Amino acid sequence: MSKHATFAGQLVIIGFGSIGQGSLPLILRHFDMDPSRITIITADERGRDVAEKYGIRFIINPLTPDNYRQNLTHLLGDGDFLLNVSVDVSSLALIELCWERGALYLDTCIEPWAGGYTDPSLSPSLRSNYALREQALKLRAKGGPRKPTAVLTHGANPGLVSHFIKQGLLDIARDSGLDVDEPETREEWAELAERLGVKTIHVAERDTQVANVPKKVGEFVNTWSIDGFVGEGCQPAELGWGTHERHWPDDAQRHDFGCDAAIYLMRPGASTRVRTWTPREGNFHGFLITHSESISTADFYTVRDGDDVRYRPTVHYAYHPCDDAVTSLHELAGKNWEIQPEIRLMGREIVDGIDELGVLLAGHDKGAYWFGSQLSIDEARDLAPHNTATSLQVTASVLGGMVWALENPQRGMVEPEDVDFQRILEIATPYLGPVVGAYTDWTPLAGRGQLFPEDLDHDDPWQFKNVRVC
Repeated sequence: MSKHATFAGQLVIIGFGSIGQGSLPLILRHFDMDPSRITIITADERGRDVAEKYGIRFIINPLTPDNYRQNLTHLLGDGDFLLNVSVDVSSLALIELCWERGALYLDTCIEPWAGGYTDPSLSPSLRSNYALREQALKLRAKGGPRKPTAVLTHGANPGLVSHFIKQGLLDIARDSGLDVDEPETREEWAELAERLGVKTIHVAERDTQVANVPKKVGEFVNTWSIDGFVGEGCQPAELGWGTHERHWPDDAQRHDFGCDAAIYLMRPGASTRVRTWTPREGNFHGFLITHSESISTADFYTVRDGDDVRYRPTVHYAYHPCDDAVTSLHELAGKNWEIQPEIRLMGREIVDGIDELGVLLAGHDKGAYWFGSQLSIDEARDLAPHNTATSLQVTASVLGGMVWALENPQRGMVEPEDVDFQRILEIATPYLGPVVGAYTDWTPLAGRGQLFPEDLDHDDPWQFKNVRVC
């Protein structure tokens, strides 16, 4: 396997669940570095056997606001790298420390300290990913562009899907017969999306992985981080709000601060469903789980005339997890969002299925276009150890983001939209199984109103009113 980077510094990995364990063999495979220069700091015993297999130092020491500095400062210096794949450890606190120490940084989502997602003393607005992103943008402005590179939210989604969107836009332009140069700036990308007439962007994902061990009553089962999934599922449903929308949801709220690119619903994402489509599955109902890309993508593709917003797409996640996770969510909701006493991260017991993850760009003259990865569990196991189909889509993007950061070490804080999409796809694609683009004439109006009358907007299929499952 080719080496993508030479790294002589110290690598500190915070957290060692499914993503940490899946990222480690990719890092060792593609980085020219000594394993003795890697330290794992995590909250529990999970993954110790994997770390020992590769001879990696493994420290159990849950990080808190009171102890993270004393536990990390001596491990980080100029040119070192902190990979944060933890839960309940503040991303912004770690970035500030990395900047002080001259170290690079990457995470897969913006994490608050423990309880930040579900603190009842905070309003739904302040428990949102919108609020977390706004805090990050304030820190970015304070730090400036010449700080050590800190890559924010660069997993599969958020992360990889931002690069899928750019490739998808170029594909649609090509297939529409438009002679366009590849955009070089945020403004040019947004103007391309506007020119194409993209109204809606779904991060459309269907996980069909199944195990030979059935879910038990009182057990939460998933193919990737259970703590992470439950945390984001209990946050308010969030979506970027497009300029084509003309039906305001009854339970929607705007934030009274920040970029105003997104709204939130007064209900958890894990109880909010939307209609979407992927090539293998066809149309299905997914959960509108809050994700950072719903906000950052909508903000990135905003076109303004002075202070007025001329164009913005509606952007949201539409996620159907594996069937056992759907059952787990149903049970979780029935217990008023109190997690089950037992949890199980699916791994060796998975016997079949794929994770079909991509972006559905819809509302343009060619209908809708999905671009993404159709990775099976068998392919994932052949490609990299300690991964499922779901985790490998994340860890391949982590690898790409780390390489890009090392190649661009003084860029300050960046979001996925700021990163070279071609470089990431070049590194990640060998681990994504079939990467396909497919057009469809499906819309959220297809087959509607046959059994019961519905209040629909027939003039514009891609109104959120039509997409949402009520």
